[in-house]
Amino acid sequence: MIGRVLIVDDDLAMCELVEAQLRKRGFQAAFCNSAVDALSAIDSEDFDAVVTDLNMPGMNGIELSERLAENRPDLPVIVITSFGSMETAVAALRVGAYDFINKPFEVEVLAHTLKRAIQHRHLREEVKTLRRAMDEAGEIEDLHGSSPSMKKVFSLLRRAAESDVTALINGESGTGKELVARALHRIGNRRDGPFVAINCAAMPEQLLESELFGHTQGAFTDARASRVGLFVQANGGTLFLDEIGDMPLGLQVKILRALEERCVRPVGSNNEVRFDARIVSATNRDLTTAVEERYFREDLYYRLNVIQIRLPPLRDRGRDILTLAQCFLEQFSTQMGRPVTGFTSKVAQKLLDYSWPGNVRELKNCIEHAVALTTRDQLTVEDLPERIRKHKSTYVLVASERSDDLVSMEEVERRYIQRVLSSVNGNKTIAARILGFDRKTLYRKLERYNLEEICDPGGSRPGQ
Repeated sequence: MIGRVLIVDDDLAMCELVEAQLRKRGFQAAFCNSAVDALSAIDSEDFDAVVTDLNMPGMNGIELSERLAENRPDLPVIVITSFGSMETAVAALRVGAYDFINKPFEVEVLAHTLKRAIQHRHLREEVKTLRRAMDEAGEIEDLHGSSPSMKKVFSLLRRAAESDVTALINGESGTGKELVARALHRIGNRRDGPFVAINCAAMPEQLLESELFGHTQGAFTDARASRVGLFVQANGGTLFLDEIGDMPLGLQVKILRALEERCVRPVGSNNEVRFDARIVSATNRDLTTAVEERYFREDLYYRLNVIQIRLPPLRDRGRDILTLAQCFLEQFSTQMGRPVTGFTSKVAQKLLDYSWPGNVRELKNCIEHAVALTTRDQLTVEDLPERIRKHKSTYVLVASERSDDLVSMEEVERRYIQRVLSSVNGNKTIAARILGFDRKTLYRKLERYNLEEICDPGGSRPGQ
């Protein structure tokens, strides 16, 4: 059965007709001939939706909708109105009705509206269930998730917050590393101090050194005044070094000395300045490979990696995807002033099927795009970005009863390489290790199968 529907109408013949037609279309249906009887039935039985006539003696359809909105906001109500009475229909929506249909109506239209209302109800219930699970998981403000991997992150964050040792946050681009760093600061014993952040890949080496350590007046051409560096600005709080894996080698040794000595020397100065800040760093690179390939110092890696927090990619977080999508939907519908309350079950399935190479950042962008373009109160598949609407699974089918489902070994290899690359966010060093190839072999196969468009956040070609 699609769902259980209560029909409310003082016209017995109409009730019997609608009940019979809805049953033919897969619904369970029951009816009452007054709003008072309907309220009693709803108190004692479980229904997925209510269809009510507008004009009834005693309590009318609008009053029934208002009572249900107050006491059973989870139960969608569809009001049947007289043709042309748009003001009355709008009044029903204002008091909490889900939708309205004008008389005379086609049963197919009513059935379609009911299916949509019931799907909407079930999705809202699922989101509530997921949020309860997140509460039980010990969710931290601004970080959402109830998957086992996120429960581990929340647990580790709370334990790490109790100390001042350096922490390294690992995760693919877009997984929320800065949010985690801010959460670590917010729940730690330095919460009353400043949180100072810098992207180590965003500026050249000399400027980055000046930003971190400070400089004296005249230390270089544009140094018109002395400046305190970020290490000292973060005194009493946290210094967040984002994209630490992209820090130039020449500066890494100076960072190492600053961490060991707990003091810095501003550019152009002969004096050292002590600092008192917790150091939290983050990277989307595989720093163990970077150490092996000698573009990251081993001693600095161990100094930064006292506590390591690994963030799972979004594709490994299961139904956290739907919880995050609903959070973003509520955020953007409020910002844009649009009455979007949820998304259809088909949208939910599309979101779960997509691999999310851009992780949470890409999901947020997707929902913002959809909310901006939709003309409905629920997001549909047509509102999603094209890449997500048209996404096809890269799972390899190795057995089938249909011969036209089977593919050549070359196609199996192509799909598997593509899947491994997607799973590691395009990092060719890690992909080669999983596949059992050396990097040169992997590059040859990427060129052969035209897979070069997959990004590589973690490295370059051999010899570069």
